[in-house]
Amino acid sequence: MNEKLPSKLIVVTGVPGSGTTTVVKKALEKAKGYRFINYGDIMFDIAKRKGLISHRDEIRKLDQNTQRMIQKKAAEEIAKIMENENVILDTHCTVATPKGYLPGLPEYILRILKPNIFVIIEANPDEILGRRLKDTSRKRDITSEKEIQEHQQINRSIATSYCMLTGATLKILKNHNDRLDECVNNFLKLLED
Repeated sequence: MNEKLPSKLIVVTGVPGSGTTTVVKKALEKAKGYRFINYGDIMFDIAKRKGLISHRDEIRKLDQNTQRMIQKKAAEEIAKIMENENVILDTHCTVATPKGYLPGLPEYILRILKPNIFVIIEANPDEILGRRLKDTSRKRDITSEKEIQEHQQINRSIATSYCMLTGATLKILKNHNDRLDECVNNFLKLLED
């Protein structure tokens, strides 16, 4: 009797400008068997359908109850996809909101998704700031290198908590300028089973 193995979920996270999406997309040029999903894209689609926002970067400025509702609906949509596919989920470990850091994957979301591996992509704060300033496709708030460093430290702490709740492993990868291929190769090693 062939029992279907549960799908695998790898959560990739990093502060905006750390290069999570770039690393994953480049890795998926070489690796097969995973579907790439950006949590923020799913949340944006839900919020836009409800007429709550017109630009993706407005999500983090919605009130917390609305953000939670959108997070939950997005997790339910992703869980349905995971019934048949392995997923690499690009998301924020924490979201810097006007009222403080909001967990990107609170406990009720982790129960729905059941991740296997958390990967944090990091770079030096000056590298991240430079990338943000060059990215004209987004409407990001201007932050300092010190704030970027704090956000990365918060992400490490929260990701560790996520792993304690789920039993998932945690891997931290460095994506320094001009060393993208090295980060991609290290990420590819995590996909091998």
